[in-house]
Amino acid sequence: MRKGLFITFEGSDGSGKSTQLTLLKEYLTNKGIKIITLREPGGVAISEKIRSIILDNRNTEMNPVTEMLLYAASRAQLVSQLIKPSLENGITVICDRFVDSSYVYQGLARGLGMDTVKLVNNIATGNIMPDITFFMDTDPELALKRRFNSSVPDRLENESIKFHRDVYNGYLELIEMYPERIKRINGEIGIDAAFSSIKEYIDALLCRYME
Repeated sequence: MRKGLFITFEGSDGSGKSTQLTLLKEYLTNKGIKIITLREPGGVAISEKIRSIILDNRNTEMNPVTEMLLYAASRAQLVSQLIKPSLENGITVICDRFVDSSYVYQGLARGLGMDTVKLVNNIATGNIMPDITFFMDTDPELALKRRFNSSVPDRLENESIKFHRDVYNGYLELIEMYPERIKRINGEIGIDAAFSSIKEYIDALLCRYME
């Protein structure tokens, strides 16, 4: 049996990730492809409990290493319980965030270093990586404004604008490091135009995948 594709979305909260993920799910489902959609941190019961700890606004004293390990623990459970079995059974997985978030949030913005975060997450994921990642490129101030208009901000969203700019710049570094995997999508050109770009990449990936 052919393994499923692993597709992830990255970017600031409010960048349009969730909207594009939903559109892509519909697009691939209409092609007859079996899909499961997930979010990080979370996705399964244990990981959702860890998510509540990570994002709780009361946990302002959280150490960056603690934060990194909690994200990795949540991810390890999600991979073992859902992502790996789904891919092995030919189901395509679309996930809102994955290891790239830890690379930029903890590795770069928190200053723990990419090597440290990679080592921890390689253990957590068993070296599973996405086939393609879409970075929704939206100015962090605009993204946060969108996010704050829709819900109460969580602990990470309440960080300083400097932190969010460091995260954004971290994503730009990742694009240079992994240009074959990470595709930059303009998140400020409108939903339909952004999804048109995503479809082009997905159609090309499907052509190669089905060969």
